[in-house]
Amino acid sequence: MNTKKTIGTIALTTCLGTSVLAGCNSSTPVQKADTDPTKVPKLSNLTYWTGMAGQASATMKSYNEMEAYKLLEQKTGVKVEFQHPPQGQDAEQFNLMITSGQLPDVIEYHWTNFPGGPEKAIKDGRIIKLNDYIDKYAPNLKKVLNSNPEWRKQITTDDGSIISFPFIRGDKKLQVYQGPAIRQDWLDKLGLKPPTTLDEWYTVLKAFKERDPNGNGTQDEIPLLLRVGEINGTSAFIGAFGITNGYFQDKGKVKFGPVQPEFKEFLTLMNRWYKEGLLDRDYAATDDKLFDAKITGSQAGSAVLLVGGGIGKYANLMKDKDPNFKLFGVTYPVLRAGEKPQLGQLDFAFNGRGAAVTTSNKNPIETVKWLDYAYSEDGHMLFNFGKEGVSYNMVSGYPKWTDDIANNANGLPVQQAMARHNRASWDGPFVQDLRYFEQYASLPQQQSAVKLWSEPSNEKKMPLVTPTKDESSRFASIMADINTYKDEMFNKFVMGAEPLSSFDKYVQTIQGMGLEEALKIQQAALERYNSRK
Repeated sequence: MNTKKTIGTIALTTCLGTSVLAGCNSSTPVQKADTDPTKVPKLSNLTYWTGMAGQASATMKSYNEMEAYKLLEQKTGVKVEFQHPPQGQDAEQFNLMITSGQLPDVIEYHWTNFPGGPEKAIKDGRIIKLNDYIDKYAPNLKKVLNSNPEWRKQITTDDGSIISFPFIRGDKKLQVYQGPAIRQDWLDKLGLKPPTTLDEWYTVLKAFKERDPNGNGTQDEIPLLLRVGEINGTSAFIGAFGITNGYFQDKGKVKFGPVQPEFKEFLTLMNRWYKEGLLDRDYAATDDKLFDAKITGSQAGSAVLLVGGGIGKYANLMKDKDPNFKLFGVTYPVLRAGEKPQLGQLDFAFNGRGAAVTTSNKNPIETVKWLDYAYSEDGHMLFNFGKEGVSYNMVSGYPKWTDDIANNANGLPVQQAMARHNRASWDGPFVQDLRYFEQYASLPQQQSAVKLWSEPSNEKKMPLVTPTKDESSRFASIMADINTYKDEMFNKFVMGAEPLSSFDKYVQTIQGMGLEEALKIQQAALERYNSRK
């Protein structure tokens, strides 16, 4: 990150907001489409399946209640029936729906997670290939992709298919939004500095456990509060060993992190921290509500958090309850002092999520036109900021939140207040605007966190590769078995139910499940991705 341009900068000098749609020229206004996407003939109703973001479900039962979709219905005349799976059951309900063949008109999903890869969803007759439709009937998205070839490369499969209207992070600063965070007020009270190495983390966590930083006279502190996915699925601590919990690349060669010798070192560390009570003993059973309670109850000393839905949310919740509460982001830990972090959270411009048109849709052309509206000038503002005069006002050409978001009368956190109006704080089929984030993450501790979390080079990170039609079923079958076994053994190793002396046997078991074949598939996919144009 360029330190001269912080997240909070109001004077935009990079390719932001609607200027992204005009080809990254901040002085060039967005070109309006040649056709009016709000005039959608023959289409009056649309069924639309999508998981519901937590910040939205906190205040509404359906996206139909969101101001952006209310206004979109007024503009297009299209009434949308949203179908939301129960919270936390997206993948399960998606698979059941796909298997049943009873499909809505539009499905919004992380299509890179489709069993066998996104191309297989077309092969199986579940969704339609969109290339020709976009070329003929989606002038706004077409202009976005023509102006940003790297985005087109990311959303296109190896077979050349575009399978969805994509969610795209419109600026690199939007791609980093999560990382390790710590109670700075606890550090200050105990005379400690923010940790940078794993050894320093151990010292800090021990002090949090033994020296009563919350001051209640009871040793009830949880030094490191992590859930399963944050231990096993992020780079917060495993990245210090130069590996990931999945596939990564090392000088062009694909490797699988959970069978590397370094993974045993990582497991040994987590097992030690778990045994000594430095890692939350209930990590496998901690849900969102319990996670929030442990932080706002001054039990947790550190965690892996989102910049908005974590640092920002808790700052808002604790400002009256505990004026001394200070939760700051810290750098990703390394093994040795002076090293630069190798791996951290870094999203792609396209993260695999998009809205696909199903084969059950009787009006694909009209649906494509409806989806294309989000990539127009007006649609871009609608999905990022809501309705002008209600959720934002243009001030000297800059969309500023109104008090309904910035100082909500009902006390809603900014994240939840925004969700009543737009989808900017999570994802959806539109181009995300940095200007929302500059206000969403405007606190100094948020700006500092993003700067620190942007330090890793992430050169080992795998791009969003996809298997071919022939490879997809086999790869999905292999990885289903491997991941089930890997996740089961991870908890056993960390909790001590399985001794670390069994690690070699664990590796041999995974190798016997077809890992070598899966590695060859991933290697070929990486080479194909690098050859995309």
